[in-house]
Amino acid sequence: MSHHRADEKRFLDERGSSGPLAPNGLNPATIFEKPVRERIVDSYFWKDQCFALNEADIVNRVVEHVHFIGGTYGDSQRPSQFLCLAFKLLQLAPSDEILREYLDYGGEKFKYLRALAVFYVRLTRQAKDVYLWLEPYLADSRKLKRKGRAGTSLTYMDQFVDDLLTKERVCATSLWKMPKREILEDLEVLEPRVSPLGDIEELLDEDDVEEVEPPIEDGVEESPISDGGMDVDDRATNGD
Repeated sequence: MSHHRADEKRFLDERGSSGPLAPNGLNPATIFEKPVRERIVDSYFWKDQCFALNEADIVNRVVEHVHFIGGTYGDSQRPSQFLCLAFKLLQLAPSDEILREYLDYGGEKFKYLRALAVFYVRLTRQAKDVYLWLEPYLADSRKLKRKGRAGTSLTYMDQFVDDLLTKERVCATSLWKMPKREILEDLEVLEPRVSPLGDIEELLDEDDVEEVEPPIEDGVEESPISDGGMDVDDRATNGD
């Protein structure tokens, strides 16, 4: 266990000077705020379940232990298993190929594995890649449990992804400020995003040109039923 603690100290001490940076240029060891990092490395789950993990082990830990997303929770601000494993990913620095496996495999079976992967992508990848990687999962409507200081609540995968793209703080973590999508489109870094519903302007135009049958005004009766050019009243008069 002392060797494990030495490894954690080396990660925290050396990443700021000689260790590799994340693809977005941030220092992985300091992406989480210092109080959060200290709570993580002092937590029982970290000491008991996060020792000498590799990228494959992460999948097993998520399946066995992660049942909600969140940062710290409770009055003591205990770090969640979700946050501990995100910090372990910052140490492991998985490749894009492995992250794709997390995202795809999480889509088939394990939604919290996908949630962990999109969170990690938001923390470490450049803005263009964050949008390209995360936006497809705005169509994932599966339920997620969220746990924080106020207790447990219900959210959805698409809402979690939207939070990662639009909010400044998620899961007790301050997110680095990304340029808005519109700016990247203006710079031709990104192509305009096409909604799964299609072109919104075209849909609105179609609604405008649809013919709507005018309502019958109050007090105006419908025409009598006709039969061969003779209405009902005429037939009655002629004795038919």
